[in-house]
Amino acid sequence: MYRPRIEAPGGFYHVGTRGNNQDAVFLTETDRLAFLALLGRTARRYGWTVYAYCLMTNHYHLVLQLLEGGLSRGMCELNGGYALQFNQSHGRSNHVFGRRFWDCLIETEAHLLETVRYVVNNPVRAELVDDAAAWRWSSYRATMGLEHAPPFLAAGGLLELFDARPDVARAAYAEHVAEGRVRRQPPYADRNEAAA
Repeated sequence: MYRPRIEAPGGFYHVGTRGNNQDAVFLTETDRLAFLALLGRTARRYGWTVYAYCLMTNHYHLVLQLLEGGLSRGMCELNGGYALQFNQSHGRSNHVFGRRFWDCLIETEAHLLETVRYVVNNPVRAELVDDAAAWRWSSYRATMGLEHAPPFLAAGGLLELFDARPDVARAAYAEHVAEGRVRRQPPYADRNEAAA
């Protein structure tokens, strides 16, 4: 029996899910685009504000704020809907995701900023790219204004935590992310599920 999730209204969370047996959950660009479309619909339906995301190969990370609740229901809808699409697209019938999603409540602004940095640096730590800006499948490029931000992404809200002036905020955000490239542990060392 799973423990009930604690869903704090207005709470910030770092959440994600790994592939079953750590198998890939994204095989193609179409898979990633389908997931992001589902994420957008789920965020609208449950009132999530998404501050960062990163799609790796066998897992993904989200940093989001709840409106009133809906974390468990939303994650069930997101993962379940994506698994159905993935299996149909690839002629599969087994589980796509392994254990249920993991979550960590973010309790301070410093913790929020550290978590966002950790999330967008996942591909750097995995040695897939040298810089977060080179990874197409995270929120970093959109937050930096290098590409169009999806409607569900609160890029402006995140940047306002650095400065009210967008150019200054982007420079500060870029520096903040660059400083975290070598960090190996998540911002809370006791949550092994969140490791890159």
